[in-house]
Amino acid sequence: MTAARRRLQRALVIALSRTPPPLLKLLARPPVNNAGDRMAPDVALLMKLTEAGGDYSDLPVATAREVTERDAALFADRIAPCPVEQDVDLGDGLRATRYSRGTPDRGLILFFHGGGFVLGSRASYAAPARMLVQGTGADVLSVEYRLAPEHSFPAAHDDALAAWRYAVDHAAEWGADPRRIVVAGESAGGNIAAVLCQHLRGQAVQPMAQVLIQPVTDISEQRPSQHEFAGSPALSAKQIAWFMNHYLPDGTDHLDPRVSPLRAGDLAGLPPAIVAVAGFDPLRDDGLAYAAALTANGVPAEVIHEPELVHGYIAFTAISPSSRRATRRLVRAISSALTSTPERSTS
Repeated sequence: MTAARRRLQRALVIALSRTPPPLLKLLARPPVNNAGDRMAPDVALLMKLTEAGGDYSDLPVATAREVTERDAALFADRIAPCPVEQDVDLGDGLRATRYSRGTPDRGLILFFHGGGFVLGSRASYAAPARMLVQGTGADVLSVEYRLAPEHSFPAAHDDALAAWRYAVDHAAEWGADPRRIVVAGESAGGNIAAVLCQHLRGQAVQPMAQVLIQPVTDISEQRPSQHEFAGSPALSAKQIAWFMNHYLPDGTDHLDPRVSPLRAGDLAGLPPAIVAVAGFDPLRDDGLAYAAALTANGVPAEVIHEPELVHGYIAFTAISPSSRRATRRLVRAISSALTSTPERSTS
């Protein structure tokens, strides 16, 4: 597809998303889930368009990456670059991008992108990273962790720990306090963030908060939302299986807390959490279960439930006004967490 054709396709999709809601409802016929929530009309239209296209899980990994990177550029908002966008060498080939507007005293957000441990990149998540910087004032360090199948489990977690250590060691150079680092991630990145917080528990420097956006928290069990939304064009059961087949080596214990952080025996003493879920996401119940387990272990956990939305909504901000508004709500919640640090429970 040529650049001109991609620009035209983007313009058409954005124009469709701005169709008046009553007409969108007629065009898309938004479904209602078992909880009685109705999908936002603009999201329902996007799902119809997505369903009519191809499925990346039918493609070789390299081709799937090309397709999803192109889609990310189509679906994401055009956010103005930050005053500072610095490529950072974290060592041993691991790289990240530091985004800053020059107010690092607000804190540092260590961010891990989504993509099922197989897809995604810091480039495809530049728009959410910039929105975080603009909305919170904090710096963002977006990590290019290694992907499967070239680098299967637990490579991404090893990279997350290395990125954390680099951030702690270099935060002061950027003008940030290493005690004001928030660990955040979306989907697979949410899993990485949750596992990292568990690994760091009890250490001298720990994250001040964890932000888990539609996270994968339990591979060992399928909860009702996975069955209800098995055919979701945003994230289907087939795609989840494709991701896991590439990510997990044969014989991997699905109860390992590094795979399924919900299966950790004790969650006490972890950082306060923000857990974002969506009403039409197969991972909704994973997120809710983890938030409930954190609360049961004395860890403050704020749930942001977007009942009208689907998996991956932070990547749909150009073509879905509903997703854009939800992402802004999430950013405001993170900004509030940076402003006031809740007292951490003790183990």
